[in-house]
Order: sequence, then C-alpha cells, then structure tokens
Amino acid sequence: MTRPVITLWSDAHFYSPYVMSVYVALQEKGLAFSLKSVDLNQGEHLNTDWKGYGVTRRVPLLEVDAFALSESSAITEYLDERFAPPQWERLYPHDIEKRARARQIQAWLRSDLMPIREERSTDVVFGGVKKPSLSAEGQKAAAKLFDTANALLAHGKPNLFGEWSIADTDLALMLNRLVLNGDDVPEPLADYAAFQWQRASVQRYIALSAKHAG
Repeated sequence: MTRPVITLWSDAHFYSPYVMSVYVALQEKGLAFSLKSVDLNQGEHLNTDWKGYGVTRRVPLLEVDAFALSESSAITEYLDERFAPPQWERLYPHDIEKRARARQIQAWLRSDLMPIREERSTDVVFGGVKKPSLSAEGQKAAAKLFDTANALLAHGKPNLFGEWSIADTDLALMLNRLVLNGDDVPEPLADYAAFQWQRASVQRYIALSAKHAG
C-alpha cells in the first residue's frame, strides 16, 4: 500500500486550539505528516492561491494526497475512519453511544462558551499571557463549563470514556484557558486538565507553539 502524503496547515504561531486537536490526532495515529502555515494576521488565508481557499479559508486544513478537508472535528472523524483500528490507534470510543457523546462534546466546545473563548484566548494557553477577571458573562460560561465537565467526569476516572479520546484533549484545552490564567477552577477539573496536558502528543504541540511564538 502506498503511504499517503499528509499535510497539516496551521496558523503561523500554532495558537489554534483546533489545529492542536488535529495535530494531536495525527500524532496519536502515528501518521507521518508535514506542517505548513499561513499567517492569518497578514490575510494569507484569503489568497486565492492557498490550498484552503476553496474549502473554508480556515485552519486547520488537512491534505491527504489530493483530498483537502477543513474543520477540526470533521478532520478527526475522517482520520479515525480513513486510518481505522486495529492498524491505527483509536481517536473515538468503540462504543457507539460513547462515540456520539465524544462528538457532542467536541461540537459543544466549538459552538458554546463564547465568553470564555473571547476573554481567555489561546495566548493564555500557549503564550503565558494573563487576562483580567472574567466578566459576569464569562463567569456564567465558566459555571456552565464546570457543571457540564463535572457531570461528564462524575465517574472519577482520568479520561472521559475510560480510555483516552480526542474529546479529552479538547475539553482539557477549554479548562486550561482558565486554569493557566490562574482562575478558580474546581480541583478535580484542574487535575483532569493537568493529567491530559501531560500526554506526549499534547506536549509536542506545546513545544511546537513555543518554537513559533512571536
């Protein structure tokens, strides 16, 4: 079988939480891939010559041979089907209902909690920047995050579904927007986020982001 040529496109500083999700997925699959970037601040993603222009003009963009795909959760689902177990590691739970729950968590983290995403941008996570106290709306969003995460992790295990899934990385990143800023986060949730943050694939992305910072 011919090995596919895989390219992951990122923002220039590797600050995107969604690029991180795909990067971690590729690392967990053990797939060889190359990295390229576009400078969003300079509008390079709006250049008609860019590979992602005809897709959604956003990062991450994944190229697998001649196929190009954007939107991180669509990419990770594609990777789990294209490079399926048992030959490759699993990104989503085997159980159909747990798998649906993992996808629900991913969709929720990408579509809700906007005050957290606005007030705790990823320069907190990857750049060590400190932000002022949360607004009233930010506090409401944080309370919702904590309530939902506590319910999801009520089983007391270090991963959402027994074994790791890509949803663990996504949830930990959202929690770390607050943890790494020094905000008050319930200890079990802070411990969960810290545990997920030590995963080798996550640490590789953090190192990559640090290398390209500034």
